[in-house]
Amino acid sequence: MKHIALITGASSGFGWATARKLAEKGYDLILTGRRGDRLQALETELHNMFGTKCRLLVVDVRDKKTVFQQVESLEDNWKKIDLLINNAGLALGRDYFDEADMDDWETMIDTNLKGVIYMTRAVLPHMIAHNKGHIINMGSIAGKEIYEKGNVYCASKHALDALSRSMRVDLLRHGIKVTAIHPGAAETEFSKVRFKGDSEKADAVYTGFKPLDAEDIAETIWFCASQPAHVCINDLEITCTAQANAYLFHKE
Repeated sequence: MKHIALITGASSGFGWATARKLAEKGYDLILTGRRGDRLQALETELHNMFGTKCRLLVVDVRDKKTVFQQVESLEDNWKKIDLLINNAGLALGRDYFDEADMDDWETMIDTNLKGVIYMTRAVLPHMIAHNKGHIINMGSIAGKEIYEKGNVYCASKHALDALSRSMRVDLLRHGIKVTAIHPGAAETEFSKVRFKGDSEKADAVYTGFKPLDAEDIAETIWFCASQPAHVCINDLEITCTAQANAYLFHKE
């Protein structure tokens, strides 16, 4: 029986690249995201390249009821999930606290924190039944330090950091690994989403240095997932060489 991984936010960025990496390594995949057409394109690509079996769940992780329904709708053999990658997340806006859009705040909290809670609780009973499993939560360097105009995005990722550490403690008795990965600047759709489609602002974020890319993070996820059963990488922070912390860069 092949290993099974469920990846949230698989329709782009880290999620897409991670699906490719795990497919290459022989996993069958449950791919979730809001954009069904992209998930279908990814499924076709993975089947053609690696012969990967996929199940697609078109779901917004903010929707608690649908998350639980979709996971429970899986056939029994697909519920034997070995690896859950809570990748879905976003930043919206970069504004002073007193000027920010509160609807953006709600979306970030609901996606970055509550979405992880919902999906993990939906999947956990099936891991607990087998006394094994691995949960990888995609955090951010913004969950380790704050920076100007980061406010609620930083808060959501700090909360995810605490949640990941709490999960590690609480799930110890079930033999379930929990890993949090905290990337720095990575060139994906992230900044374009943050700046609400403003490509000029998004591109400017990465001017003057070579940032991480989605494949770098996919390799990191695979490194964590491929350790022996008795080894758990609890917490991993990764930046490009030109980045020292959440806000300090060396740019040419």
